[in-house]
Amino acid sequence: MKQRKIAAFAAASVLALSSFSYTGTAFAAVQYRDVTFNGITVNGGEAVAGVDISSVISLEKSGVVFKDKDGNPQDIFLTLKNAGVNYIRVRVWNKPETNSGLTYGGGANDIGTAVEIAKRCSKYGLKLLVDFHYSDFWADPGKQRAPKEWANYSVDQKCDAVKKFTADCLAKLKSTGVEIGMVQVGNETNGGLCGEKDWQNICKIMNAGSSAVRNFDRKILVAVHFTNPEKSGNYDWIAGNLDKYKTDYDVFASSYYPYWHGTPENLTSELSKVASKYGKYVMVAETSWANTFEDSDQFANTIGDASSLGNYVSYDISVQGQIEAVTKVFEAVADVGPKGIGVFYWEPAWITVGNDH
Repeated sequence: MKQRKIAAFAAASVLALSSFSYTGTAFAAVQYRDVTFNGITVNGGEAVAGVDISSVISLEKSGVVFKDKDGNPQDIFLTLKNAGVNYIRVRVWNKPETNSGLTYGGGANDIGTAVEIAKRCSKYGLKLLVDFHYSDFWADPGKQRAPKEWANYSVDQKCDAVKKFTADCLAKLKSTGVEIGMVQVGNETNGGLCGEKDWQNICKIMNAGSSAVRNFDRKILVAVHFTNPEKSGNYDWIAGNLDKYKTDYDVFASSYYPYWHGTPENLTSELSKVASKYGKYVMVAETSWANTFEDSDQFANTIGDASSLGNYVSYDISVQGQIEAVTKVFEAVADVGPKGIGVFYWEPAWITVGNDH
């Protein structure tokens, strides 16, 4: 990847991500502005230039209307395509609802929702990264619960269920005509996977998912996903466990939120260790930065005021600050070298739409 091309993409696309014109019941539209960075405009380049907009179907059902720079309604997928985005990441939960059928929220991202997103990706020629949580709701370092229907399964039964669920979902997604470029077998799996916390069992479940992907289409990249690169040696230790238990994957993906996860230089260092020692591709699967401290929904913001910014970076809380933040993370991945393949921005279109939603 050519570093300056990546920086140019980052600068131009973040303005598209953060400056959509949209309408909702309780959110003011912001003015769209075209942007160049160091005189270079957006470039498709060789990098994975992706966004996760998993909540978009739920938002649109709640009344959000995305618009182009002239204020006309326009499919958000087309807006992203025009900004240089080439990949969409979509999370898939098993059954994100109560036994009585009430959704847990968070975009209600079952396979049916993912299929709707895949159709839109197919229409505009955007590749798809499928992010399997192997859970009914959010999976992250603090919680890796097995789906309700798998709660009492043995490890071997979970492996069989993961393999079947993965294969079935991929078939449904492929039927839309979308190009599935990458599949994540787990989401931020530092603390476990599908209810298992032992590394041997975690890797066994990952391999079940990976096997389903390989059997479906060997051209699809298999990614594993972790976080906390700010902890020195953390990723080398994790990758060592994956290697010890012969985990089959292609891409080691990291979350990187600048207010939590260290400097861009440290991110480069930690990813470089994995790339050089284990021969894996590396990327950032999630990142973001705020453009305002303002609250619009009476729920606490991740970045509520200056005290929540951390001590790692000094980006401004503004659209210009977002440009700098996204540019720096693209450069950090590019600085790994040929094994650094790109970045996904997390949920740039997830906005508040009123008290009823």
